[in-house]
Amino acid sequence: MEILGATLRVCVDDLETAIPFYERLAGGRAQRFERGGVQVAAIGCFLLMSGPPAELEVLRKVAATIAVTDVEETHKVLTELGAHIVAGPIASPAGRNLIALHPDGSVYEYVDRHG
Repeated sequence: MEILGATLRVCVDDLETAIPFYERLAGGRAQRFERGGVQVAAIGCFLLMSGPPAELEVLRKVAATIAVTDVEETHKVLTELGAHIVAGPIASPAGRNLIALHPDGSVYEYVDRHG
């Protein structure tokens, strides 16, 4: 399993107001998509999310999104290390992903670029 990087997850009230700030901060343009009623903008190492409070409450529990080379291999390694797989692996707009609860109680999303 190889970790390629991490994305910081930021829940915002107003995505349109937040995007210009993060575009300037990260020096890039927002890539936008929608998932499950939540509007998302990926900008550099930031993943901005805005939507219904109930959806954001769930999303806030995930500390970060970690890019890996292969979600299936990551699933195997996490399971061997005692992590609990909460969801996935499933297809997402960014590739396949899974949500894992680490033994210390931290929750992370793992994603690869495979379709």
